[in-house]
Amino acid sequence: MNTTERFLIAMLLVFSLPYLVWRLGRTEYWAPLVVVQIVAGILLGPGVLGLALPELHAQVFTPAVIQGLNGVAWWAVMLFVWIAGIELDLAAAWRHRRESAITAGLALGVPLLLGCAAALALPLLAGGWRGALGQPWQFVLGVGMACAVTALPILILFLEKLDILRRPLGQRILRYASLDDVAIWGVLALVLMDWQRVGRQAAFLALFALAAWALRRGLPRLPERDRWYLSLIWLAACSLAADWSGLHYMVGAFLAGAVLDSHWFEQKHLDLLRHHVLLVLMPVFFLSTGLRTQWTMGGYTVFVAAALLLAASVAGKLAGVHLAGRILRWQPGEAGLIGWLLQTKALIMIIFANVLLDKQIISASTFTALLLMAVASTMLTVPMVTPMLARLQGLLDRAR
Repeated sequence: MNTTERFLIAMLLVFSLPYLVWRLGRTEYWAPLVVVQIVAGILLGPGVLGLALPELHAQVFTPAVIQGLNGVAWWAVMLFVWIAGIELDLAAAWRHRRESAITAGLALGVPLLLGCAAALALPLLAGGWRGALGQPWQFVLGVGMACAVTALPILILFLEKLDILRRPLGQRILRYASLDDVAIWGVLALVLMDWQRVGRQAAFLALFALAAWALRRGLPRLPERDRWYLSLIWLAACSLAADWSGLHYMVGAFLAGAVLDSHWFEQKHLDLLRHHVLLVLMPVFFLSTGLRTQWTMGGYTVFVAAALLLAASVAGKLAGVHLAGRILRWQPGEAGLIGWLLQTKALIMIIFANVLLDKQIISASTFTALLLMAVASTMLTVPMVTPMLARLQGLLDRAR
């Protein structure tokens, strides 16, 4: 077989296997298609398929094929993170700033602290968890933030599925997640700060601020179809500049979207783009992510680490939101419902962990444990929230 045929076999696997499992297994309630795609990426990686059928795995996933898949995955994840930046509604958060700040702060801060504690406990397990180039503070803060992440784009999908996205409660939850999204990328920029290239990074931020000001003045004056095209050029330029400065291309992609206003684009077009990126491109990212999972420390140890991180993540998120509910005097059941919806981690947390792995702040084993934690926390969301919604219908139209 030539490289093209091997690449197409990989594409056939990544699109057919998850779909068949999702459709024939009827997993939608506890594992939506996006979760099945993530799991399929892990199964097709060296830790599962590579161990069970090493010759087949080596024949299909050659270095040239992996390089091609990575190229598609890079563009896919840049588009996805860029859309997440566009969908931030910071104006709404500002209008309800006291409630939003308290809730978002506690929903992020408490799991961050518990996640940092879990990161400090990981060395008690056998093996290496910190990456070769990671400082202790970078490792602890990176793992802690991974436990605190809420995946805004997947949260939107779940809110649509549960038919509460356009209800007041759904909009409140999006406000909280939006503020946390900004904090996540801010912490990532801090973790990635390269003091040897701080001049480049300062230059990038200064030039970005100037270019963003000019873009915000000029882009709204253009027809929408021109806005889309110029926005993609802006995305590629920001990603390139951020990567050159020593940050990461995904930090640039998020910033490129965050300075754009969603009302510059038709909402239905933005929704369609997000759905199409998830349908057409992101499965390749899931496969490339799965190809990076490793079980060299043994599945038992990695699963213990994943369970520890999951406990810190779930307990921290629920505790933080319940504390916010007490301060803001929410109605009974409200904090639990919001806390479980904010558990959604897949994609953004996996993207976050990919960056930490790229920069060698975490090891491949830590990456695998974080990946398992993200999948488990996301799979818990809908089964936990659905019965709550049936009991708490009166809360759905509560604006604050």
